[in-house]
Amino acid sequence: MAASAGPEIERLIALLSKLPGLGPRSGRRAALALLKKRDTLLAPLADALAQAQAKVRTCSVCGSLDVTDPCAICADATRDARLICVVEEVGSVWAMERGGSFRGRYHVLGGLLSALDGVGPEALRIGELVARVGEGAVAEVILALPATVDGQTTAHYIADRLAGTRVPVTMLARGVPVGGDLDWLDDGTIAQALRARRPA
Repeated sequence: MAASAGPEIERLIALLSKLPGLGPRSGRRAALALLKKRDTLLAPLADALAQAQAKVRTCSVCGSLDVTDPCAICADATRDARLICVVEEVGSVWAMERGGSFRGRYHVLGGLLSALDGVGPEALRIGELVARVGEGAVAEVILALPATVDGQTTAHYIADRLAGTRVPVTMLARGVPVGGDLDWLDDGTIAQALRARRPA
């Protein structure tokens, strides 16, 4: 960054560069766009960030984010409290809700088990999940975790931890996406689709 940019601009660029998907170059572009449109973009963004920082909290039940605790989903009496969908992060809750097909409750782990990164069970909200299931009102736990080594390791660990509860633990089906073309799929996805096939 040029020396004439000033420490305020450099700090803005440095902070923007830390966001997922952005690096130093994208951070500079984002900072420039914000500074060019201070009234229509920068000021509203600063206000939204301040509001989020002041009001958004983590739900004590599921671990999602909302302005209330418990969150709107956990407090919604029309949702099926017997179904718990376990996800890695809050973004997965938002993705599931976008689809609108799941009407149960969620449990956000806050990450995945990873020996490489030193993330063990105590760093995740697995104990809280076991406690929720142990209360006796849960009829099924659905694991909606990534199809990665860490995701599968976490899924197996959770299934083992819940084995004594006699609550069924299921996983989301994986395979050919709607509108997908086999030519574009990787070998693992095709193999998973074959294993998860069902009657036509």
